[in-house]
Amino acid sequence: MTALVIGHRGAPGYRPEHSESGYRLALELGADAVEPDVVASSDGVLVLRHENEIGGTTDVAEHPEFADRRTTKTIDGHELTGWFTEDFTWAELQTLRVRERIPELRPASASHDGAERMLRLADLLRILAEHEANSGCRAGLVVEIKHATYFEALGLPLDDLLIAELAESGWDAASGLVIECFELGVLERLRRRGVDARYVYLLEKTGAPADRAARDGAEASTFADDLTDAGLDALAGRVDGISVDKAYLLPWTTQGKRVGDLVARAHERGLVVFTWTLRPENAFLNPRHRLGDEPGELGDWEREFAAILGTGVDGVFADYPDRALAVRDGQRHPSVHSPE
Repeated sequence: MTALVIGHRGAPGYRPEHSESGYRLALELGADAVEPDVVASSDGVLVLRHENEIGGTTDVAEHPEFADRRTTKTIDGHELTGWFTEDFTWAELQTLRVRERIPELRPASASHDGAERMLRLADLLRILAEHEANSGCRAGLVVEIKHATYFEALGLPLDDLLIAELAESGWDAASGLVIECFELGVLERLRRRGVDARYVYLLEKTGAPADRAARDGAEASTFADDLTDAGLDALAGRVDGISVDKAYLLPWTTQGKRVGDLVARAHERGLVVFTWTLRPENAFLNPRHRLGDEPGELGDWEREFAAILGTGVDGVFADYPDRALAVRDGQRHPSVHSPE
């Protein structure tokens, strides 16, 4: 099976993440699917943001009318200070403009700061429909539910909001709908309620899922427990696949020998495997693939991407979809999009 290349929050190597131009560019570059993260506004609109804290990805700090919304919250065990989507109506969020999250590494993307508004999931569904109508090609949709337990406690259950959004959209498993989350509970609720999708469980390198931590405290089983043979046995049948940090696929010994067989063990149990995130800048590459000392410079990304794809993984999330496609499709001298 050829690995899917999934535009991670659009094409954030070239445009601010979760922007309309970023999603349209990912589709133009040939991404097999795009991945939005969904959080909620105070009035129950599914908003596309990597986190519900929006100080780093919008110009909210420049809006004096929202100065008193700055606050400190504990989300999934982590204390954060900033501005949060659940403290704004959708109409208020529409007054903000999006910006590059890591401008020091991606100045070309940052040059587009302030040009676009935030998006809802409904807006992305429209963009995907327009792309299909104009190109004849249907790209998949990989929806990541963020902080499900946290939002449920606020009276904003993201599973209910997602069901309502998808009800008349025509999206299902056959048309390329995948739903993923770092919490198993919300995925199982959606499946029991008949939402036709493929379900993928996301796993961090450390810690425990927020829903388990809320239920079991310090006794909660960890993400690492899920990746043992017994853990994978327990996941088979509950979800369709797993999605892991690329470090799980490319652990290197000091001698440079790759070890580990996670993809093979998951496949033996009928689970697909996705991984995140393919990025070409030195700051994100394995040390053996970095070139020079500048974090924002491009390293030997082709070698790292090829190594990851060579594990037999079923899908990769990429900030520059064209670069991942070039390596997947065997282009020796890949033609990549100009940051322009």
